[in-house]
Amino acid sequence: MSLKFETIVNGPFQENCFLLYDEQKKSGIFIDPGDEPDRLARTAQFQSITIEGIFNTHGHLDHAGGVAKLKTLLDNVPFAIHKEDLFLLDNIPQQARMFGLPPMDVPQVDREIEDGETITVAGHEGKVIHTPGHTPGGVSFLFGDLLFVGDTLFAGSIGRTDLPGGSYPQLIESIKTRLLPLGDEVRVMCGHGPNTTIGVERTHNPFLTGEM
Repeated sequence: MSLKFETIVNGPFQENCFLLYDEQKKSGIFIDPGDEPDRLARTAQFQSITIEGIFNTHGHLDHAGGVAKLKTLLDNVPFAIHKEDLFLLDNIPQQARMFGLPPMDVPQVDREIEDGETITVAGHEGKVIHTPGHTPGGVSFLFGDLLFVGDTLFAGSIGRTDLPGGSYPQLIESIKTRLLPLGDEVRVMCGHGPNTTIGVERTHNPFLTGEM
């Protein structure tokens, strides 16, 4: 597989946006553009990468706040998210004001992705895995051994479940039944902080080993 990714830490929440692309075909997607849309667009332009679309793991402000403007900057490329997180997108303008951030608009959703659906990047197939718990419509994207999990799983931790639509039991079930079976060698690209692997989290994550 010739897919590569670049991690772009952005915004006041230090969120990880990912530029996933084929180096030969110079084509790719953005995953979770939370903020700094101008910078994200310049990153793709600098590498001469044509963006096919924007895919989000969930709809929280720190992951989706930059989507609306980025779509405009990229000639209105399609935006995809799970339907159960649409209500979170509607709250983006109010949340931006609440945190004292510059105005952020509600992005137009062009595609509602579902569990088990196949998505493509420059001809490479990936799989949508519904992993609710952090949010009702939270999903992870699996491309080969690359797993983009948003805020479902972190290195040594898990996503918050005290926000609207969150559920701790559901999140733990999602991780244990949807992600851990993927195999220890799978690399986990987290929405904040460092990346990890399924094997490391299976063995050492206190939320999964019963040490919490």
